[in-house]
Parts: sequence; C-alpha cells; structure tokens
Amino acid sequence: MELKNIISKFIGTDNCTVTQINNGLINTTYCVENNQNREKYILQKINTQVFKKPEQVINNHLKINKILKEGQYHFKMTQPIASSSEEFLIRDGNGDSWRMTSFIDNSITFLTVPSAETASKAARAVGYFLSIINTQSLPIIEDPLPDFLNFEKRLTDYKISLESGSSSLKENAKAEIEMMNQLLWLPDQWIKMQNNGQLPKRIVHADAKISNILFDQNHDPMAIIDLDTIMTSTILYDFGTMIQSYTNTTNEDDGTAQNNFNSEIFESVKEGFLFHLKDLLTPDEFENLDYSAQVAIYIQGLRFLTDYLNGSTYYSTTYPEHNLDRTKNQLELLRGLRSYLKVD
Repeated sequence: MELKNIISKFIGTDNCTVTQINNGLINTTYCVENNQNREKYILQKINTQVFKKPEQVINNHLKINKILKEGQYHFKMTQPIASSSEEFLIRDGNGDSWRMTSFIDNSITFLTVPSAETASKAARAVGYFLSIINTQSLPIIEDPLPDFLNFEKRLTDYKISLESGSSSLKENAKAEIEMMNQLLWLPDQWIKMQNNGQLPKRIVHADAKISNILFDQNHDPMAIIDLDTIMTSTILYDFGTMIQSYTNTTNEDDGTAQNNFNSEIFESVKEGFLFHLKDLLTPDEFENLDYSAQVAIYIQGLRFLTDYLNGSTYYSTTYPEHNLDRTKNQLELLRGLRSYLKVD
C-alpha cells in the first residue's frame, strides 16, 4: 500500500505534502500537510519488532489522554486520529501498522538542552504530567514493551551478547566492555528494591528525554509527546531518563565526547522534577534519585553495547560503529555524573 493511500484512509485525501522526520530511533515518522486546508498531522509506521502489539500503544494513549483531560491538564495533547473506518491503526499489504496523530504547530524540539532554565521548565512539565496521571486509583495500563524495565534481563542479555558476539565486534569494543564490566554491580540495589516492593508502582512515561517535549518559541513547554512507552513501573526511571538525556552536553551519537556531563543542569532537573512531585514521592524514591540517574545512564549504555555486539538489530544505525559510539558517549556521561556525586 502506497504511503498516500494510507494517508487518504486517515484524512480522506492524498493531496498532501509528506516530509520524513529522521530523529527517531524506533518508529518511521512523517509530517503530513493537507494541501487543501494546510492542516498538519504526524504519520508513523510503528516498529512491530519493538512494539509487538501496536493496539496496546494506541489504547494506552487514549487512556492517558482521558486521565489528562479529566485532571484539567493545561498542556496540549497529541490526539490519535481515527481512519474513515473508525480504526486507529491501518495495516498495509506488508502487514506494517500505521497510525496518525494530531500535529502541534509552532513548536520546537531539542536534542540537547539549551540552558539550565529550559531544563528546569522541562523537568517541571514532566513532573506535572506524572502528577496528573498518577491518580489514587491507577488505571490498567497494558505493558507495550514486556521486560523493558527488567534490569535483570538487561544484564543477562548483555552477558549473552558477550558470549555470542563476533570476535571482531568484541575486539572493537574491548575498552567499553571492560568499563561496563567494572560496573555490573550498579543496578543490583535497584533490582533488590523492586523485588522487595520498596518502590511504588506508578504510571511512567519511560522515555522522558528532552526530545519528547515540545516547546514554544520562548522555550516554554507546550506538550509531552511520544506516549508509546507509557507503562507501570517506578517513577525513578523517568527521573533517571531525564538526567541521562538532559545533562548530556553532546548528541548521544558522539563517541568522541569528553566532559559531556553538566552538573548545573543536573541540579535544575532535580529541582524541576520535584516541584510537582515532592509530596507524592516516598522516602525511598526521594533518597534514590541520584542513584537512579546513574543506573539509567548505565542501562542505556549497556543496551547500546548489547545491540552493537548483537550486530545492531534493535536501534536504527547509519554506520557500523554507531551503537559503539553511543556506548562511549553514555560511559563518559556516567563518569562525569559519578565524579560530580563523588561516588567514584
């Protein structure tokens, strides 16, 4: 099925201008502009190798939007668009799943945080979003990515990749493997707390990186986007992901980065995150914020390295060493954070 046929099924016309957006790691994304009324939409081919049940992604999005609306959420929301047959997913002849959402105009995104002030505003926005969706009675959220936050499995997958990866890839990544192995113990406390029930179950975004916030021209947050990873887990992961994303002064693809951790932004993110959540967090959650940041960065680096050793089959890459460069970048970021926290 041609792209414009898919578009026509959603909005009733193929008289559109279509532009691919290339900054995503998982789904294939396009901006669609209806040439008749100039209305814009986001069209995505959902990567079903990652999201094996795309219906769950749509259902979670609809549930979260309902909670936000009932909570009088004051930011904009992306809305799933139903097709002419009143379906939120269209499957093409190859079996690929497509969905369309509304487009939030006059917005900008960042791959790196431009200032500590922007970081604080963004973290407040994420904290506000989490405070609204975590009501006293949590709705049933279907897990779109089973074992996504199962760090025991992440460690096991990494160890398997060490055994099965080609000798050439392991030789290329020798230094990074050594550094990862020196910190294999780092997620142990997280795993223990989760297994012991010390960390309350929350609805989390699970991908609260800076590029998933839309800003206006004054760098004020407008919307939290990309709800594909919404799941029930510990809120510490969202904080850790923000630190992993926000404090990095370089693009995560930069394998030559040095001193890429920004401590001022770290403190700004923590202050912003707690603004709406300080009365919600338990003592265990509050006391492990700094630790969770280390674990989130470590696990992201571990995932990049695992994928590299497996032949780069998960993340989108544009050159053979792409995932290795990402690994190097995360390890440098982690070194900077742990030095700042004086835990080295």
